[in-house]
Amino acid sequence: MDDQLIWATDQEGQIRLIAARTTDLVREAQRRHNSWPTATAALGRTMTAALLIGAMQKGDEKITLRILGDGPLGAVVAQSNGQGQVRGYVQNPDLDWPSKSPEKLDVGGAVGSTGHLHVTRDLGLKESYTGSAPLVSGEIAEDLTHYFATSEQTPSAVALGVLVNEDGSVQAAGGYILQLLPGVSEERIEDIEKQIQALGPISHFFASGKDLADLVEPLLPGHEKKVLAVKKPAFYCHCDRERLTVMLKSLGAQELAQMREEQGGAEVVCHFCSERFWFSAEDLTALEREVSGLE
Repeated sequence: MDDQLIWATDQEGQIRLIAARTTDLVREAQRRHNSWPTATAALGRTMTAALLIGAMQKGDEKITLRILGDGPLGAVVAQSNGQGQVRGYVQNPDLDWPSKSPEKLDVGGAVGSTGHLHVTRDLGLKESYTGSAPLVSGEIAEDLTHYFATSEQTPSAVALGVLVNEDGSVQAAGGYILQLLPGVSEERIEDIEKQIQALGPISHFFASGKDLADLVEPLLPGHEKKVLAVKKPAFYCHCDRERLTVMLKSLGAQELAQMREEQGGAEVVCHFCSERFWFSAEDLTALEREVSGLE
């Protein structure tokens, strides 16, 4: 079953649901970063969350989600856009961290419950906008729920899950953000809360072979629905040699010369996708001359 993202509302526009199956893209992230189980779960949750938030943007408008806790995992960062493209990295992907139980990875312990969550929206304007909120558990879904309530004043239910097999491979991943807009009755809120409880862990929901239609129906129960968008999400990184050349030039001629003399070149690794780019001694010499205005 392919990854998919769906954005739907009830007929009255009072409930907004953005949901996604992200198994394939989390598998791709795990492969690229060679991450261990707890790091895979944290990165997969963060990438799924960034994808869901990014779905609210238009086209190339970007959002960056940063989870900065005091745990040993370090920073967890994901970036997405309105096209359903997402990339991400975790600072310590090879962290060996004990699980809470055989079926429960301790993401909260690895991330840490002291720190902050930041959502930066780049709308293509002169300045971007960043909203922040303290972490409450490090489990990411709970932290995002708190963020929406305090920073954006939007009551939300957030579910994120990554089911990792014993061999470290990803069995299933996905999540949703359900937001209540003004005018929702208490009766409907209670009904939705019951449905959320009945769904159980979202990773197990996707592992059971159910699709997004099986998720939309209970979360928008008993009412006509409007599907605003359906997309295929994908791991995508826009790094390339040209962008990294610009980055190297920003170091200045002296540092470029030092790398050339001491290392015989420079290897640049992209944080987001782990792609490696090699710049030979001749490449660095050309960049030195360009930076120095000799060409």
